[in-house]
Amino acid sequence: MNHVIRRLPGGSLLMLVLFVAILLSSLAVAYSAHWSRQLLNELFTELNTRDRAQAEWGRLILEQSTWTAHGRVETLAAEKLGMRVPDAAEVNMVKP
Repeated sequence: MNHVIRRLPGGSLLMLVLFVAILLSSLAVAYSAHWSRQLLNELFTELNTRDRAQAEWGRLILEQSTWTAHGRVETLAAEKLGMRVPDAAEVNMVKP
């Protein structure tokens, strides 16, 4: 009689296993969707950071080209340092 009480009705064990598998599967789907959204948000944040850095780089390159323009350097050398291009008679050639 003890053996009869311990036995589950036919298919009940299979139904329990399937229920647990479906429950775990649904939890895994919810977790993976949440994780995917987090990674997507992180990606967009990094892309925005990259875009800002590229814009700043472009501004710095433009500023550098402005500061190092030959005409500007020549003008500053003439005005602030009193430099000038020497005449041909003032140039001395040095032989090694």
